[in-house]
Amino acid sequence: MGTPPDTLASRTYLQLRHDIVRGRLAAGSKLRLIDLTARCATGMSPVREALSRLCGEQLVVAEDQRGFRVAPLSLQELDDIARVRNLVVDEALNDAIAHGDAAWEARVREALAALGEHEAPVSGRPAILPAERLDALEALNHAFHQALLSACRSPWLLKLQEGFYHQAERYRYAALPRARDKRFTWDEHQAIAEAALQRNAVKACRLHDEHLARTHASIRAVLADRLAPTAARVSPPRRSR
Repeated sequence: MGTPPDTLASRTYLQLRHDIVRGRLAAGSKLRLIDLTARCATGMSPVREALSRLCGEQLVVAEDQRGFRVAPLSLQELDDIARVRNLVVDEALNDAIAHGDAAWEARVREALAALGEHEAPVSGRPAILPAERLDALEALNHAFHQALLSACRSPWLLKLQEGFYHQAERYRYAALPRARDKRFTWDEHQAIAEAALQRNAVKACRLHDEHLARTHASIRAVLADRLAPTAARVSPPRRSR
């Protein structure tokens, strides 16, 4: 019995998103359908459906009569993602703290403990880790941030946050080949979780904003030279009247 079409499409979407975010499909590169069917071991229909979803998430760009490309990277987009992500996360975190129950508290503690087991030993010092361990840490980091916001009552806020998370993740991975080390931040994660569990929404949001700002600054510093020409081609903003 074959794999159901919706399962094939979802699996193909997740694989392509993973490969784009990790940089295994390079920013700006051409996406040929025949190559992607071989890469994902599937047919044209699941690939087309996956590309359509990825276009909606702005990870892929559709070109009229020319197929698809991986979305480019730019400093302007990096800054915009950071700014708007903060707004979304603050709203979601405030709501989660206000309405989180005992099950939410347990999810946060469990995710923090799992992350700490792997992140604490490499935090506070330069650490160059193999790709497999970085991927594992990224998955635990994602799970922690998901748990932190999981009591938010707005599906739209959670959906937006998830999209911004993966956009930011793509820039983190783009910076890694040129970075001396990855910014491991166990102490920051621990402080955010403690403030949230103490129901101190103002402190939790401030710490989370600072956490994202430090990560953004670190990534931007690494990518500035590489992406500056792209940023320079962007039309300057109109003058205020």
